[in-house]
Amino acid sequence: MAQPAEKAYYRFVVLFFNCLLTFGSYFCFDIPSVLQDQFQGNLTCPNATVINGTVDCVEGLGMTPQQYNLLYAIYAWTNAIVVILAGFLIDKLGNRFGVFLFSFLCVLGSSLFALGSHFKGSPYLLPLMLTGRLLFGSGNGSLTIVQNRITAFWFKGKELALAFGLTLAFSRLGSVLNFFLTQKFEEKYGMQWTLWGGALLCVLGFTSAVIVSTLDKIGMRQLGLDGAIQEESRKVRIQDVKLLSVRYWLLVLTIMFFYNGIFPFIADASKFIQDKYSYYSQKEAAYIAGAVYDSSLVLSASVGILIDYVGLRGVFALASAVLTLPVFGLLAFTFVPPLVSTIWLGVTYSFAAASMWPSIPLVVPQATLGTAMGLATSVQMIGIGISNLVVGQILGTKSSETKIPLWRWQRMMIFMLANTISCIVTSVLLNVVDHRQGGTLNKTTKKSGQAQRDPDREPLTQAEEEPNEEDGDAVRSRSINS
Repeated sequence: MAQPAEKAYYRFVVLFFNCLLTFGSYFCFDIPSVLQDQFQGNLTCPNATVINGTVDCVEGLGMTPQQYNLLYAIYAWTNAIVVILAGFLIDKLGNRFGVFLFSFLCVLGSSLFALGSHFKGSPYLLPLMLTGRLLFGSGNGSLTIVQNRITAFWFKGKELALAFGLTLAFSRLGSVLNFFLTQKFEEKYGMQWTLWGGALLCVLGFTSAVIVSTLDKIGMRQLGLDGAIQEESRKVRIQDVKLLSVRYWLLVLTIMFFYNGIFPFIADASKFIQDKYSYYSQKEAAYIAGAVYDSSLVLSASVGILIDYVGLRGVFALASAVLTLPVFGLLAFTFVPPLVSTIWLGVTYSFAAASMWPSIPLVVPQATLGTAMGLATSVQMIGIGISNLVVGQILGTKSSETKIPLWRWQRMMIFMLANTISCIVTSVLLNVVDHRQGGTLNKTTKKSGQAQRDPDREPLTQAEEEPNEEDGDAVRSRSINS
């Protein structure tokens, strides 16, 4: 009689709770973006006046644009350092170790960040909030690696991109709800309770970690893979990083350059929209900036199904970068309604995420997937952190009480364009190298049946033999450490 873990419904129950791991943390991540005016607002507004229904002074934490962007930069830098070690530790110690540790760090970091807001006007505010973002970054980026490893074990072949797409959709649901609800919540209850509400959502992620860990453990035992997976985890060595292929590193650079144009833009998008298009309120600007995530939420699952069916992951990655180019040009040099650009960016982002990240399990040794994901996330976050700093320098160090000049915003958009062009270059090279090495990333539907029977992966060493069809179960047992 078949065990529950062998049935399709069990995999999707695991996927559901796995998706919830990062729902709350993604909500928390962009709270500063929605409340940018409050973070950079004046400490007091004794002489505030109302002009055309708008208060000319916003009371807030008194951060400069440079300090505000540092909240995002320190998150990215922490991710860049921690996820390398985290990926290796997850490969060695398993998913259950990682899911508990990193979900707890998200709770601790978001709580400390909220606590920092109580020290408004004191020298403790910025250090506390930066420390909170540091701990939060240590947990969230690493938690995503565990999430991806669990997904990559339970879903194979033509279901892989769909599973990754659903995971992204749940994460982006947190981001979307943040852009829709946070401003209203802050107006009614204030910034401090808003930040604590975000921390409470991270507790939901920790609860999901307990459930998904239990399901994963039970499933491993029912499938008879627990012992084999533990044996494989003992063989993982840090030296295996040297065996990662050129194709993997090109894929990592493609991811980094693409995301350099996404997250730093979203962090300042609300302020940009208010400064350039003066007829939008803060709430309307937040909704428009959040359209990037709205599009991603709506499209992620269907785009995942499409890429699972069609294949051509390398081609989709290149097309996503090429089609992103006009977005920043429109924002910089035209007055086309910004909603057009943010929806457009959300569409290309959906295709990029669904084609790039699920490609990593196809080009690395399965036993070192956690390490490979950690390295990819590290490089991505290094790029984003540097981009946040560059954007902060471009926009200036003065308070945001007055509008930032349009020429500064145009320079920022040109910087985003430069990253997108770099992404096009690396994705072209990725497709060339992939074609010379058998075209794993660009297999089409005709080859999908064979791909399911004989999953593509990079050999750990040159001497490792490719598994035949009869070795399918062994391949699955080696695919991920739990």
